[in-house]
Amino acid sequence: MPYHKNKQQAFQAAQQGTEQARDVYEAIVRNDPDYGHDFKRLENEVNEAMEQINNALEVASETQRPQLMQFQQDLNTILQQGTLEE
Repeated sequence: MPYHKNKQQAFQAAQQGTEQARDVYEAIVRNDPDYGHDFKRLENEVNEAMEQINNALEVASETQRPQLMQFQQDLNTILQQGTLEE
């Protein structure tokens, strides 16, 4: 049973990391003098979340896998949008 628990914990960490990166992205104010600093923080959050997703993918169940891949896509989109607006 610990294996199942690790799967769930890994998934939840990936989900939480993705949500945190989204929150940082939503909080960034375009045209703000601190934008560059904020974007750097966003990049760090995204990288951390990607790491959590990759860890979760190693132990993910078949039902978790598509959701984790969606998290990756969401994070890539956030970074692309943030880069375009820099």
